[in-house]
Amino acid sequence: MINSSERLIKLEEKISGQSDVCSSGGPVFDFPESMKKGFVNFGIGLIVCHTGKFDFNLSGKCYAAQTGETVFIHEGSFFRITGQSENLEVSIIIYKVSPIRDVLGNMVYSVHLYSQMSPETHCVWNTGDEDDVAGYISLIGTEQPEQDDFFPVYEKRLLLLSLTYRLCSVFQKRFLSGNSVGARRTEIFLRLIQLIDRYFMSERGVEFYADKLFLSPKYLSGLSKAVCGYTVQELVFKAIIRKSMAMLDSTNKTVQEISDEFNFPNPSSFGTFFKKQVGMSPQKYRERGG
Repeated sequence: MINSSERLIKLEEKISGQSDVCSSGGPVFDFPESMKKGFVNFGIGLIVCHTGKFDFNLSGKCYAAQTGETVFIHEGSFFRITGQSENLEVSIIIYKVSPIRDVLGNMVYSVHLYSQMSPETHCVWNTGDEDDVAGYISLIGTEQPEQDDFFPVYEKRLLLLSLTYRLCSVFQKRFLSGNSVGARRTEIFLRLIQLIDRYFMSERGVEFYADKLFLSPKYLSGLSKAVCGYTVQELVFKAIIRKSMAMLDSTNKTVQEISDEFNFPNPSSFGTFFKKQVGMSPQKYRERGG
């Protein structure tokens, strides 16, 4: 097992190179130099403070965190450590969502949503989940497995997926308490993307999802567009394309079989839809790496 100093060195290398996953792999007793000098965050950033305290600057404002608190560093913000106690012990992770986008499905939009809902005023708090989040960081470790090492690669992706879902749960408890208009809109949107993930293989119409949520199609699409930048139908189409790409990449199913799974009237109709969304036919997409 590597010690805290070795984990810190590896973490510095990862952050400097803006790796997909930058994890301390367990508790460390200092911060990497990149965090002391300051950097623009490039993913989901978390610091769990086990013992001690530290001060930091986030997008021009000063904050402090102490034992039992978690710091959330949203993407695109400037972050810099400005001071720390001698008895400091923290777990750190920064990771990009893109490598797990296909398994996250439309939940990727909720991650983006929460990153927008947690501005500087909500960057430090005691979530009650500190031990579990730190546990994920330890399990994720400091090293990324080789891409052809199938089981370790997928184990890492599933750990990141589990951590992301845990964060969504933490954010939901934090931001959806109360009866504000913003909380209500967010709750509707989260229910919508859960419904889309459940039914997109067979239901493409906005009316279906609006009916499930007891809302008008026009209102639901307007709300979705306002929250994430896409209408309901665009979210459904993105889910179909994401799934069909995965099927073309990782299965031997024919275009006819894939078309049938999505309930298109015929392969030609599916091919036209796919080409409009992706810019090439399903067959060309499958052959692109050949």
